[in-house]
Amino acid sequence: MSLFWRIFLLNAAVLTAATVLLLLGPVTVSTPVLLTEALILTAGLSAMLTANAVLLRIGLAPLQRLTRAMTTIDLLRPGPRPAVTGHGEIADLIRTFNAMLARLEAERAASSARALFAQEAERRRIAQELHDEVGQTLTAVLLELKRAADQAPEPMRAELHQVQETTRHSLDEIRRIARRLRPGVLEELGLVSALKALATEIPPHAGLTVRYQLDNDLPALGAEAELVLYRVAQESLTNTVRHAHAKHLELTLRRDPTGVELRIRDDGRGLGQTPEGAGIRGMRERALLIGAELTLGPSPEGGTEVRLHVPIRKGSD
Repeated sequence: MSLFWRIFLLNAAVLTAATVLLLLGPVTVSTPVLLTEALILTAGLSAMLTANAVLLRIGLAPLQRLTRAMTTIDLLRPGPRPAVTGHGEIADLIRTFNAMLARLEAERAASSARALFAQEAERRRIAQELHDEVGQTLTAVLLELKRAADQAPEPMRAELHQVQETTRHSLDEIRRIARRLRPGVLEELGLVSALKALATEIPPHAGLTVRYQLDNDLPALGAEAELVLYRVAQESLTNTVRHAHAKHLELTLRRDPTGVELRIRDDGRGLGQTPEGAGIRGMRERALLIGAELTLGPSPEGGTEVRLHVPIRKGSD
């Protein structure tokens, strides 16, 4: 039955009941209307309106639940679908909304995957160019500076050595950037070694002490899941260094009965009311890409805690 006919029949039933009570009841209306008659009619009208409101509330309750779901839905945080309740057009509307939501989530996951794959490819290309072009050029400059310093007179030799140290520092920084863009240690030595290397790359001036606890007995996750775990840890450590003003950070990677959990916890100033930026949204998109669950919240130390749970694929061990 359509929504129109349901509302029409609800109102018709209420009006019919009121008419029957008026015809069969002992109440009569005088001219002019007496006070007691006016009170009885007012009470009857109130009862009719109340019954009509209750029936409409019951009939339209599924639409209200659907409206709440529409206003709170977030494609980056998938949740349960609205239950299909009601009859006729209302149930069809909820089914259509659920189907549309599933299609939007699938399309977003596909577009996010394409964007992230393109991003990783571009990172690899830039890292390769930094290593092959800029890195080799600076290495050649270092060699020329050394040759010039060896042949220069004493007053100029100290200045050339200073330029040489500056160039060497720039070369080290370019190599560090290249490693962050393309984590070769992840491909060569695995996830645990890559996370250890990531923790050791925090600059000393940050004043951050890192403690890590990494399980070596991890199930086979696949290259894609390992890259997501690494990038989430990398973004979390970067946010801690830049924004948290933390003194201690704990990095944990452990296996549990349902998968692998990565946890980054600091004692900084926490998230507060700051809206999520591009970095956190990127972490959520990466988590959705492999069907993982990402949660952010306060840590027991008062800072921020990031958890990423990656489910184990069937057949993995």
